[in-house]
Amino acid sequence: MNRNLTFQLTHELGSEIVKGTYPSGAIMPSEAVISERYDVSRSSTREAVKMLSAKGLISSRPRQGIRVEDETKWNLFDPDVLNWILQSKPSLQLLREFTQVRYAIEPVAAKLAAENADETNIQELESALHRIAEAQMGLDDQLDAHISFLNAILNASGNRFFIQLTQFVSAALRVSIRYVNTAMNVDNTDITFHEKVFNAIKSGNGDDAFALTEHILSDALSVIEDKM
Repeated sequence: MNRNLTFQLTHELGSEIVKGTYPSGAIMPSEAVISERYDVSRSSTREAVKMLSAKGLISSRPRQGIRVEDETKWNLFDPDVLNWILQSKPSLQLLREFTQVRYAIEPVAAKLAAENADETNIQELESALHRIAEAQMGLDDQLDAHISFLNAILNASGNRFFIQLTQFVSAALRVSIRYVNTAMNVDNTDITFHEKVFNAIKSGNGDDAFALTEHILSDALSVIEDKM
């Protein structure tokens, strides 16, 4: 029970920090005040403060209180932090920065997947492609299917750093794909692009896999920048 209360308090405080209820540089209420305000134990409050500190949102020091850190210190690769940001109506600047990260990583990951994918990776990609096809018929969730395909590419790359980005990608794509596809008037269930990428990876054509992925992300960046 205390564990659940700790996670709940961490989520509530994290969301409030990201929304600006407690802006950067602000001194937050003491642990005693937070404990009373949210009706949780001091131990749960203390653990929640530790978790937020580990995520880079706050610093807590004796006789200095709990201070909200500058956004540049937040761990944006932490799925909780990213979810809180995305739930608070992300800015076009944030979407551009995230798409820039995708642009820097995904084409290389697709090329590496074409070079390194084994039979298990190909089966995972094919399964994700099948999910996109089913989404066309309303038999699967569109975003989940697209995310599973991209994560399958990251896994197939064989790069351990790329593989560890799957949680980060899953959280952020839920907003960025929806926004960019709407702005580009792209059908979320269209399987054509993914079939081309899959075939390039399966046939070991890294250059085609790279070019296809780079092209679509370049278009996505252009759309976002035109709206800014």
